[in-house]
Amino acid sequence: MHSGFIIQILLGTLVTLKLAVCAAIFGMIVGLFGASLESIRNPLLRYSAASLIFIIRGLPELLVLFFIYFGATAILSNLFNHYIDISAFVAGVLALGLIFGSYASQVFRGAFLAVDKGQIEAGKALGFKRMQIFTHIQLPQAWRHAIPGLGNLWLVLLKDTAIVTLIGLSDMMNQAKIAASTTHQPFTFYLLAAAIYLIITSISQKIINIFTVRANRYVHA
Repeated sequence: MHSGFIIQILLGTLVTLKLAVCAAIFGMIVGLFGASLESIRNPLLRYSAASLIFIIRGLPELLVLFFIYFGATAILSNLFNHYIDISAFVAGVLALGLIFGSYASQVFRGAFLAVDKGQIEAGKALGFKRMQIFTHIQLPQAWRHAIPGLGNLWLVLLKDTAIVTLIGLSDMMNQAKIAASTTHQPFTFYLLAAAIYLIITSISQKIINIFTVRANRYVHA
């Protein structure tokens, strides 16, 4: 009987990983976009982006999730005059991605500021266009500075995925909760979930270390 629950928890682990990866990808796009808006000269766009980031960072993750899952459904349904259902997975990706992106924007902003301005001027002197300077000079060097911060955000994101249990997504924690309540052995299954989280975190940390070493391979002390 327990083997069936363990299989369900492992299947839920795949859902958790899929959710975390999709949210991280979406969050990095949001973070890059937010960092770019906060760096432009237009005060309206700059302050609008900063205000939105401040709001998302100031709200609990659970409220952001509920607003996306329940609030966005109500808003879209009223706009289009028929019920529009947002799946628990999509709501989780959007909510966690926005939260990840709001913090990642500050990581990227600091990383871009760490790039030597002399290299940007050198790119202009060589006739590089603005997008070429961004993709060939700023982004590769900013990535090196951003990896530690993004790695920490990824580890936090992995743990935050547990909140999607509250909107019914069949992730690892939801499956562990079902197994615990059915067998009346919460310690066993929650301990298994904790062990899986630790394994994923350990593997993630090793991957982050590999990225850090590769990004700094041309940097000499």
